[in-house]
Amino acid sequence: MAWQSLPVPRLEGVSQERFMQHLYPQRKPLVLEGIDLGACTSKWTVDYLSQVGGRKEVKIHVAAVAQMDFISKNFVYRTLPFDKLVQRAAEEKHEEFFISEDVADIRKQFPLLEGDIKFPEFFKEEQFFSSVFRISSPGLQLWTHYDVMDNFLIQVTGKKRVVLFSPRDAQYLYLSGTKSEVLDIDNPDLAKYPLFSKARRYECSLKAGDVLFIPALWFHNVISEEFGVGVNIFWKHLPSECYDKTDTYGNKDPTAASRAEYRDFYARRMVLHIQDKAYSKNFE
Repeated sequence: MAWQSLPVPRLEGVSQERFMQHLYPQRKPLVLEGIDLGACTSKWTVDYLSQVGGRKEVKIHVAAVAQMDFISKNFVYRTLPFDKLVQRAAEEKHEEFFISEDVADIRKQFPLLEGDIKFPEFFKEEQFFSSVFRISSPGLQLWTHYDVMDNFLIQVTGKKRVVLFSPRDAQYLYLSGTKSEVLDIDNPDLAKYPLFSKARRYECSLKAGDVLFIPALWFHNVISEEFGVGVNIFWKHLPSECYDKTDTYGNKDPTAASRAEYRDFYARRMVLHIQDKAYSKNFE
């Protein structure tokens, strides 16, 4: 079955004012081109990152297959020196697939790299939550999931393909927590997941220098088409009291979401949960 995807809009030279006043309120994904990201897009080669990043240990996911599944946990958590992660992830032939997953601020973790990258100044500094290295092996596919905070996915080097689904289509994605059970989004098992065909897909390709805005609650599936280095920047777009203060990783649902988009989303989730419970009881 050939899937029809709607293209994610691409805009070049977007100013902070235009983004905040006209684009951000629409709450839809958007690829920003021509943003000044600093020297990172040319400097962050495998050799440079290995040398400057050094032996600092980082947490990673390692899997024997390219399609990572958070529900069945077909990967293991490991700690690896940063230079080894970069070198192994960049290998053309490999028996394991890697993606870095440390949640922190790369500017503090790797101060020697801080001067190479400029974060888009499209949110207030006090809203900042984390910046995460996304160093991934070619072919690696990250499961479909949503985040509770807005974020920018900065593609520094390499290429990625990203497929997104609106929060309104959550009922078609067969959710387990924040993740979809449908792993192979291009060739899904429609006998097992018949409603998945109703989900509307949005798609974009990211090249070096592109910045993808992913609004909170939008589901996204990311495929690394080649070895690449990316940076995710997450920020709090709701008042701080809406977030769980013990949430180190920024993936817990807001405790007091007041915006209409959240009320609608979690109401839909609750209906799905009740339906699942009723269905399972009927077959006990």
